[in-house]
Amino acid sequence: MEVIIALLTIFGGLAMFLYGMRIMGNNLKESSSGTLKVFMERVTNNPVKAFLLGLIITGIIQSSTACIVITAGLVVAGIIKFEHSIGIIVGANVGTTVTGQIISLIGIGDESNSILRFFKPEILAPVSLIAGIIILMSVNTKNSENIGTIIIGFGILFSGLVAMTDAVTQFQSSLESLFTTLGKIPILGYLCGFIVSFILQSSSASVGILQSFSLSGALTFNSVYVIICGIFLGDCLTTAIVCFIGAKAESKRVGFVNVVFNLCKTLLVLVFVNLFHSLGWWLTDDVWFGKIGPSGIANANTIFNLACAIVLLPFLSLFVKLGNRIIKDDKERASMFSDEVEELSPNFFSTPALAFRSCYDVLMKMFMIAKVNINRSQDLLKEFNSKTFDIIKTDERRLDYITDKLSNYLIQLSQHVNGIEHTKILDQYYKMVTEFERLGDHAVNIAESAKTLYDNHVSFTDTAKEELVILRDLLDEILSYTQTAFEKRDIECARRIEPLEEVMDDLINALHENHLQRLRENQCTIIAGTCFLDVLSNVERISDTCSNVGVATVARVDAKVARSSHKYISALHQGKNIEFNRIYHEKHDIYFDRLPYDAKSLDDDQQSFYDNEYIQNEGTT
Repeated sequence: MEVIIALLTIFGGLAMFLYGMRIMGNNLKESSSGTLKVFMERVTNNPVKAFLLGLIITGIIQSSTACIVITAGLVVAGIIKFEHSIGIIVGANVGTTVTGQIISLIGIGDESNSILRFFKPEILAPVSLIAGIIILMSVNTKNSENIGTIIIGFGILFSGLVAMTDAVTQFQSSLESLFTTLGKIPILGYLCGFIVSFILQSSSASVGILQSFSLSGALTFNSVYVIICGIFLGDCLTTAIVCFIGAKAESKRVGFVNVVFNLCKTLLVLVFVNLFHSLGWWLTDDVWFGKIGPSGIANANTIFNLACAIVLLPFLSLFVKLGNRIIKDDKERASMFSDEVEELSPNFFSTPALAFRSCYDVLMKMFMIAKVNINRSQDLLKEFNSKTFDIIKTDERRLDYITDKLSNYLIQLSQHVNGIEHTKILDQYYKMVTEFERLGDHAVNIAESAKTLYDNHVSFTDTAKEELVILRDLLDEILSYTQTAFEKRDIECARRIEPLEEVMDDLINALHENHLQRLRENQCTIIAGTCFLDVLSNVERISDTCSNVGVATVARVDAKVARSSHKYISALHQGKNIEFNRIYHEKHDIYFDRLPYDAKSLDDDQQSFYDNEYIQNEGTT
């Protein structure tokens, strides 16, 4: 019965340890991933800089697997080159030893009067848990939740270590026999390290468990070093599998090179450790058969990784050649537009901030395609060109392809998103995919109206052409503010869209009334008249779409707007915002004064309403 209870305690402690490591690592990634991408984009062809980058990033996010998988995604996206990624891989393997050094604190501070006693796990665990919950419950800042959760994860990790350590001591005699056998038969130790690391998918966790076992006094150096070598391979195979599943050649090369590097590292450790022991250099029999504790395991792991990195850094070009030779380039692409969505790598799902950055890049690409097509379609109204028409159609298919891929990517990404801020971004991006795709549809509709005019050998009247020039200038201004609002998350630009959209509605109403007058006077043909109305309708919808983008941008930072965008729009249109009224009044005069006739009388009621509200609300916001 005692044995069963002890085993349950060990596995319960292991569960706490792994859970603590996971929530600590996940929140470290969440809080640092914005800076992470900036760093990784600055990788140069200097392998030392790349090595230091991989070391620092892995030290921060506590996961070499995450760092290497993210690197694979950046290589696929074309942000960094494959040959520049190898240094990051080497650095990541060294960076993962930081966790072991932290855990080695469990072996210090045994002296009763030593201040280092406060660093023992039985003290650190409750202190971390108390500090974390205080931050979560009483601090209300942007990053307080992440920081509190990281500290709580640290406490849970150490609580698990305490539980495992207490239970392991009951099996001291059995462990001594087991590790003595592993010392005599190194292949068994190697397989043990490999299997545990492969199952746990973390070298840091595997080394941490080994460190907790070492407190029983049963581990010796000759049994431990082969286990550490096995851990090297088990962890990198997990990473390779992630890099290979459904991935492109560039991602597979990163995973493959990581495996080859770790095999070389294992071979170097096995050869030189045994060589030094046989020659009696540093590794004398006292060290070889001596007991090893948490600090010794952490130091051995760090020394092995760092020494191998120094030895292998000069040969990184060979790893690049081997990766290119073994993993061939993809022979064919699924679509002629595949390059447009290369940024959307599943490798980024483990770090949503990077995935969102890729989505942002693709969304900006969508907006620019749609904006260019809108300009092209308006050019066709002046002078039709079949080649330009075909380009618009091709780019519309391009937009449809991107829309499909990005929508599916966001759906998959949603399963990995936690936290209020990331949920807000996800909601906005869902909306933007649809809005930007609609912009492209309206551009095609205008182009088809231009083609109808051309095919029927008719054209607009001179007055209609002048009206369309004014309409286009206003639309260009709206699109410009929309681009800046989304691209730079510029709230001021976003707020300027709505009054311009209201001016657009007034202008279209005026043009519509004047067009009906031309029809009544037989100045315009039925075909030209229908096309003119279609153009007005599509321009109005483009303006409405831009308004939606502006409101969604404001909602990202204004909780009230996010909760009820309808109330926000209604309040603006009721003249309750002085800045809205001012911009509307100013722009209304500018564009209506350019009309080739007096159209102000057509819009007296609306203009008078905003004039009155402007005066009544002057000085309010």
